[in-house]
Amino acid sequence: MQKDQCCVKLSVQPSRGLVDEKFTILVQNTPPGFQLTVHVLHHSEDGHDWEAFAHYTADNTGTVNVSEDPSLGGTYTGVEPMGLMWSLRTVPGSKPWLRMRKKNVQTPMEFMISVYQGHQTEGFTDQVPLVGMAVERWYMAPGVKRIPITEEGLTATLFLPSGPGPFPAIIDLWGGGGQLVEYRASLLASNGIAALALDYLTPKVTMETGKIVENDYFEKAYKLLEQHPQIHGSRIAILGLSFGTCMALKLAVYSQVMKLRCVVCVSGSHIQPVDGSLKEVLDHFNKNNEKTRVNEENQIIWRDLLLPIPTDPAFKVDVGRLQVPLMLIVGEDDQNWPVPESAKDMKEMMEQAGNSHLLTVLLYPNTGHLIEPPYTPHVRAANFVVANSRQKVVALYGGNMVGHSRAQEDAWRKMLVFLRVNLFGGPDPGATSSP
Repeated sequence: MQKDQCCVKLSVQPSRGLVDEKFTILVQNTPPGFQLTVHVLHHSEDGHDWEAFAHYTADNTGTVNVSEDPSLGGTYTGVEPMGLMWSLRTVPGSKPWLRMRKKNVQTPMEFMISVYQGHQTEGFTDQVPLVGMAVERWYMAPGVKRIPITEEGLTATLFLPSGPGPFPAIIDLWGGGGQLVEYRASLLASNGIAALALDYLTPKVTMETGKIVENDYFEKAYKLLEQHPQIHGSRIAILGLSFGTCMALKLAVYSQVMKLRCVVCVSGSHIQPVDGSLKEVLDHFNKNNEKTRVNEENQIIWRDLLLPIPTDPAFKVDVGRLQVPLMLIVGEDDQNWPVPESAKDMKEMMEQAGNSHLLTVLLYPNTGHLIEPPYTPHVRAANFVVANSRQKVVALYGGNMVGHSRAQEDAWRKMLVFLRVNLFGGPDPGATSSP
């Protein structure tokens, strides 16, 4: 088909939306049975290019609807409405083991969606597309407020949903890489829940003194939320991923200050010295470094650091003592942390304590460690810098692209429902109605 013989039309709805929002890609005005490739290109903040593409054949009206029609090849196959997002990968020739992460949540992620003639697999930048358009994906919805927090020695960012509040809130803890990671917290606020992204491994106070924070650091963060005029002080949850789960569980069970409404743990474990400080917990893990395995691609596998599950109660959080709902999000192919084994042990502890009604376990096959917000590209292994030692490694996370992507979408939806039920619902004389 000559370009001047047909004016192909491309529409993406919505062209500007949140990263957890589905969009519809429609290609129209092609000849019936026309073969085409839909291509997506993203230039990330760290200067790397990511792409995904899929092969389609137009129907007898000259139309391709990506939400309804099967991809016949490319970076994914089959009917996958958001396949062009979750199958993104670095372009050929890129540095290995990269991971897509948004640092500045106040700007959008921009994607160029283009349509090419024929079923193409390479050389997209050397060709002229039939049609193309830019779309934006945001972590922050209009009206969400981003408030840097430095008081009480905290290194944190508070995200408040649009409106006057008061809002239920959640403390968001990431894992062993440290740093202030904001994108999940900003997306939670975009879904109506105030969220405090908290750096607890590399905060300013640690950089200045060289001392790792104590438990009161987390309790200060809780009190800040509890006393905030736009926060429901009695409706606060905690969310942890990986090592963040260790801290979330410990605080939820043993803190005398933090009165949490619920707990969400993504890809984490309850195994740690219960009476130890954060430094002692890290030191305990370091003592087991000889258990670290390296695969044939020189990728680090840490899951054996905490295996076998200890029988000594001094080395695992007694989750049976929890009196609030707990959600565990678990990937069966987690190669980074012994999450499936830990989840099984926690389930038994809850059952023995008669608290199994408080436990929700989401167990996903073919799913690795990094269970992120939906449509985030899956990476089986990626570069990782250990916060407390600055050791640079390639960490093996596990999972396969399709199974992991299915899990991310399902887990995010169910986690939001879990949080809304437990933070907005229930008896509270001061509560406002749900949004």
